This record gives sequence, C-alpha cells and structure tokens, in this order.
Amino acid sequence: MAKKQQVPPKIGEIAPDFTLRDHNSKELKLSELRGKRVLLSFHPLAWTEVCAKQMQSLEANKEVFASLNTAPLGLSVDSVPCKKAWADSLGIKTVPLLSDFWPHGEVASAYGIFREKNGFSERANIIADGKGKVVFFKVYEIRQLPDINEIIGFIKGL
Repeated sequence: MAKKQQVPPKIGEIAPDFTLRDHNSKELKLSELRGKRVLLSFHPLAWTEVCAKQMQSLEANKEVFASLNTAPLGLSVDSVPCKKAWADSLGIKTVPLLSDFWPHGEVASAYGIFREKNGFSERANIIADGKGKVVFFKVYEIRQLPDINEIIGFIKGL
C-alpha cells in the first residue's frame, strides 16, 4: 500500500487541526486553543535524554509562555501510559504531553515530519498564532536540543 505524501504546512497556512490525549488522558483539540499562540514541540521518543531536556525546558518556562499567551505542547508517538510515567519521572505537571500513538504518527504526518523509516517524528518546533496560522516551522537534527530562547525570542517578536 502506497503511503500518502507528507507535505508540511507553509508559513501563513492554518495549522492542521487534531485531537489527541495528553499524559493525563485529557483530550485536547488544537482548534479549541484559538486566541492563544500554540507551540507544538515534537520530540521523537520519551525516555531519551534530549527529548527529556526539550520537554523540561517547556515546563521550566511555563510562566514565560503564559505571559506571552502561548500554550506549549509536547508531542510524540508514545502511548498515553508511557507519557504519563515519563511526565511523572520528569516532574512535568502543567505542560500537556500529547500522544500521537494511534493512528500511529497521524499528527506528525499531517505536519510533514513523520519519519516513516523510524516510526517516530522529527524533532521540530512549530508555532501557530492566535488565528491558528503557522508562523514558525523548524526541524532540528535528531540529536540537537532546540534552543528554547530562540523560540521565546520569536514569540516575543510577534
């Protein structure tokens, strides 16, 4: 069966909507966050060092994001129970860690960043403005920790 070509959204396009469960099994729908900026912080897999630091940087800057009317979200293909255990182990209490588990990688695919060969997403940060339009899209080397200050600086400039 041929796989559908993945096409990332372009800057200025509406971010593909989705509904996923977070690490507390709470359903979150992207379009319900309209009016806020949203940071979609994709990470390949839970329980890995760089991914842990990436998610901890979101939690550590939760007040900064709140002051910038921005909802940070962590996304990976891990299951909800896995995300829950991982969040607990990292001390993540407020930032939703979303499970793109089933259909496997569907949201990452919608954003054009699912690594079919590996079965997980690229490491990426995508920012949507309050109207749901993509204003920032960056894919990082898989072992590179994204610079949270770059993200915060970009949001401050909006």
